[in-house]
Amino acid sequence: MTQYDVIVIGSGPGGYVAAIRAAQLGMKTAVVEKAELGGVCLNWGCIPTKALLKSAQVFDYINHAEEYGISISGTTQPNLSAMVKRSRGVAEGMSKGIQFLLKKNKVDVITGFGKAMPGKTVEVSGSDGAKVLYGANHIIIATGARSRVLDQLPIDGKKIIGYRNAMVLEQLPESLVVVGSGAIGTEFAYFYNTIGSQVTLIEYLPNIVPLEDEEVSKQLERSFKKAGMKVMVSSEVLSVDTTGSKCKVVVRTKKGEETIEADAVLSAVGIAANIEGIGLEETGIQTAKGKIVVDDFYRTNVAGYYAIGDVVPGPALAHVASAEGIICVEKIAGLNPEPMDYNNIPGCTYSFPEIASVGYTEAKAKEAGFDVKVGKFPFSASGKASAAGAKEGFVKVIFDAKYGEFLGAHLIGANVTEMIAEVVVARKLETTAHEIIKAVHPHPTMSEAIMEATAAAYGEVIHL
Repeated sequence: MTQYDVIVIGSGPGGYVAAIRAAQLGMKTAVVEKAELGGVCLNWGCIPTKALLKSAQVFDYINHAEEYGISISGTTQPNLSAMVKRSRGVAEGMSKGIQFLLKKNKVDVITGFGKAMPGKTVEVSGSDGAKVLYGANHIIIATGARSRVLDQLPIDGKKIIGYRNAMVLEQLPESLVVVGSGAIGTEFAYFYNTIGSQVTLIEYLPNIVPLEDEEVSKQLERSFKKAGMKVMVSSEVLSVDTTGSKCKVVVRTKKGEETIEADAVLSAVGIAANIEGIGLEETGIQTAKGKIVVDDFYRTNVAGYYAIGDVVPGPALAHVASAEGIICVEKIAGLNPEPMDYNNIPGCTYSFPEIASVGYTEAKAKEAGFDVKVGKFPFSASGKASAAGAKEGFVKVIFDAKYGEFLGAHLIGANVTEMIAEVVVARKLETTAHEIIKAVHPHPTMSEAIMEATAAAYGEVIHL
């Protein structure tokens, strides 16, 4: 039996990062993967969706070219199959990049379905059914998650689809109902609406992107409606009839039941952790509410077994899984990593306008007992945003009135996903409002809106 210091089950953004960091720290490491290297995020999530969204954005630019003084003769048409082909090519290239990084760091890749077994062993089942046992001093479970399926939305891959199907549709649906307005639902709703589908976005809760600050949610709803999308909140899908040529979606709203017809329905109602059949019962690893129970350094209740990423409590985000993997491995190696601060995790949604946020919302800050100072700066007052033709949205910042602590920031607009890191670093360094205001920001940029919003919170704003 081949013996390793560390075996990681799963090669997503948690697994492959943990494996590479373990190898960097001198440990003999292997990663077990049953499908593509890079996991769902790289192959069927974060990366290929961003490629599709870029295609939609380019198409939108072309359709509004005259606003920038450019005349385009003839009609422009989206080519969905070409967009999908480009997206798959981007994902394939990134997967090869992970393969290169693992090889460069001398991480062994074991192909097959990995199962944690008692006695610090991992059983790997190959595609031929053969099973091989490997030993390790430390076993890290990083098996990720899949789409959650509701009884009233059984995914058939044709009329009721999941995110994987939505990523590779062969034909553009004339009409599409998207159920769920988290990041996945919102991004696909934007994509298909932009390239020509009539999209209806349905959210069970009172606001779309319900985890975001309410003002951000309301702004995105206005932007989506302005773009021609139908948005339904406080609405629940009761059933979908797929027997006819169209899907008949029965929705319960505040006003009563309503039936919507569409070519397809995209279910984007969250995810479920992949914890079945991976040896938790055999090893005695504890779970609660569909997740593996871990401590601050991702140790399970069984010595030598760890878990990171979407299978443990916390935000199901790629960058969270990567950070958890590094903390876990550094602790194994005897270093002294800090536990993760889950209140300083940025979240991003890559629709247009984009959304980026970190820390407390205004409502949550008040619930936590803070006396807050809130500042907002609209991109309509930004020179760079005006020049770019992207005046929708704003930056909203929240500070503790007593000590000036940077409690949170909520951004909606063009390129805000590239701006949020400033706030994450500022909060990590315990930066105060005064220091943000006095740090000279470049002009004209979108990012100076963070400084302006902070100045607005303290009555010092210049450009409002």
